[in-house]
Amino acid sequence: MNTHTENSEFLNLSRRRFLQGGAGLTLGFCLPTFAAEKLPAAGPGKAGAGLAAPVNFEPNAFLRIGTDNSVTVISKHLEMGQGTYTGLATILAEELDADWSQVRVEGAPADAKRYNNLFWGPAQGTGGSTAMANSWEQLRKAGAAGRAMLVAAAARKWQVSEADIVVSNGVVSHPASGRKASFGQLAAEAAKSPVPAEVKLKDPKDFRLIGKQAKRKDSAAKTNGTAKFTQDVFLPGMLVAVVAHPPLFGAKVKSFDASKTKAVKGVVDVVQIPQGVAVLAKDTWSAKKGRDALTVEWDESAAFKLGSDEILARYKELAKTPGLVAKQTGDSAKAFAGAAKVVRAAYDFPYLAHAAMEPLNCVIQLSAGGCEVWNGEQLHTGDQHALAQLFGLPPEQVKINMLYAGGSFGRRANKDSDYVLEAAQIVKARAGKRDGHAPVKLVWLREDDMRGGYYRPLFHHALEAAIDQDGKLAGWRHRLVGQSILIGSPFESMMVKDGIDAVSVEGASNLPYAIPNLTVDLHTPRDIGVPVLWWRSVGSSHTAFSTEAFLDEVAAAMNKDPLALRLELLAAHPRHAAALKLAAEKAGWGTPLKAAPGERRGRGIAVHESFNSYVAHVAEVTVKADGSFTVDRVVSGVDCGTAINPDNVRSQVEGGIGFALSSLNEAITLKAGRVEQGNFDGFTILRINEMPRVEVHIVPSGAAPTGIGEPGVPPVAPAVANAIAAATGKRLHRLPFDTRELAA
Repeated sequence: MNTHTENSEFLNLSRRRFLQGGAGLTLGFCLPTFAAEKLPAAGPGKAGAGLAAPVNFEPNAFLRIGTDNSVTVISKHLEMGQGTYTGLATILAEELDADWSQVRVEGAPADAKRYNNLFWGPAQGTGGSTAMANSWEQLRKAGAAGRAMLVAAAARKWQVSEADIVVSNGVVSHPASGRKASFGQLAAEAAKSPVPAEVKLKDPKDFRLIGKQAKRKDSAAKTNGTAKFTQDVFLPGMLVAVVAHPPLFGAKVKSFDASKTKAVKGVVDVVQIPQGVAVLAKDTWSAKKGRDALTVEWDESAAFKLGSDEILARYKELAKTPGLVAKQTGDSAKAFAGAAKVVRAAYDFPYLAHAAMEPLNCVIQLSAGGCEVWNGEQLHTGDQHALAQLFGLPPEQVKINMLYAGGSFGRRANKDSDYVLEAAQIVKARAGKRDGHAPVKLVWLREDDMRGGYYRPLFHHALEAAIDQDGKLAGWRHRLVGQSILIGSPFESMMVKDGIDAVSVEGASNLPYAIPNLTVDLHTPRDIGVPVLWWRSVGSSHTAFSTEAFLDEVAAAMNKDPLALRLELLAAHPRHAAALKLAAEKAGWGTPLKAAPGERRGRGIAVHESFNSYVAHVAEVTVKADGSFTVDRVVSGVDCGTAINPDNVRSQVEGGIGFALSSLNEAITLKAGRVEQGNFDGFTILRINEMPRVEVHIVPSGAAPTGIGEPGVPPVAPAVANAIAAATGKRLHRLPFDTRELAA
């Protein structure tokens, strides 16, 4: 186990001769002699085992080349299944001219000075589909700098001009003399080269890796079981904690009886913390059995006790009155006053759980030297500062080892650092005990998170459209009611303006369609005590449905083809239009669908921009007489700028489609304040046999890459709803879908 001295050595050496590049690239020599090999096995990252050879060359914060010819790319972003490790490594390896087989990836330590998300200012973290976009130029420059230093080393060694040296597939050569050297053979000499102030980046036409289908760097380890997740961390003397959380949000512990718990074999301790009562044992199962034996009396006097139906009823009442204006163009009142026809619809969205495959977990050890964390870490800086504040430490004494995460969908990027702080509270509660410095692994069972975690907010949307005397779409009013994710969080000052939570209205306030008179307003109830958090694609997860499903209703009222109306209104938005056209063309939009006797078939379309990427889906469905339906095929058109790894882009869109199709059937519901679902039997994510045939087509682009982890999600549900309407003539206005409404 690390001591304070080792931690300090790590931090100090890593920041040696630290320089800040002028264009966002952090450069600096980092002497590689710190004792990484002494650290415990902890997965990817320098805290992990597996450094294959002494390190000789580390030209910047993102690259290390070993004498064994290994090229290690340091990833500042979490790998949670979205392919970040492969994408980031591809960018750097391209400019370095490395051979893909020699490239490996490590997770970066928590260090916002070196590894900040460039879109977030001085904060390190993964979210908002920003990993590739904010690293694009940074990692290209990092790779190019390393390449230039290798070339300079070879030129000195061979006494030739740098201009005559060629680098290709991990080999540095001088064709005129026939000399060649691997990166590893030049590593020691390259470490003597100055860091170049300016580097020349490749012309995209010369890319060998970017735009190709390189093999993922995390697949082998995840296949053979060597990949390290938090649940794989076992430290000497470590205890596993499972917490009894309140059955209602806002309830507190009144008293508890742990006598039966302490009789359970393997249980070591029981402690009260602000979040509930923690049972600590030698393993997860014993901790769970100990918690089952625990008796807790809860004080529910201040708890939240409304059910989902009551919350929704309140929201509908609020929607009858104007909210805070998030967007206003033209004169909507005048447009509606003079309308020849008005179309109205309302849409309801439930709370949703994140339901990642890997349950929440976190390991924390507190020692005289500071705090060390092992976690599928998504918000390094926020968690680092939260822990530092709790323990009274300077942030640099909170060391975070970023491990793989088995999904997140936003749950591990918690604005309140909830489960990380909970683990720390348990550690703190045990201070002073005989084994009070034992590391603690906190495990949330899936039921814990589903019944007492954080959720995508419940929302109600009310829309109306004005069609003028000429049959044109003249006005659009969109009113949203739902809890704010950001108000009351550390992000409020940055992302809430004049009471408008930017993520509540994203996708609605930036509606791309050319509508001359537009009003979007928002009610943000502050008396709902359900914890809410961003969920994959955040606000767009509900605004895309309401806007795209409603536009289809408007098209029907105008007797226009839904695709034709969209293209007519998107004349000023060619990237939306290109994604739409590509999806429609590949799907055979406008061609008839064959239906078996007793079945109804339809095709629906939707397009949405989120995180600066543009995705259109065409869905094909079959609806049976009893109202049950299948989604048979989804065809996608995607513009995410330069596709760094097209195969991964397709995979992310396919995964997003499956994730979004789950939302057609799933909901978190409350009854008298209690969450009714506890696991996948009640929260019905898509089963593998329900996955439709998917075709993903990428719009060719030379633009800088944008996000693709989330943008595939938003247009799925409206495309399916529109397809169902095409098949049945019936519009669905509430998620999850009630198939009884579709019975013939």
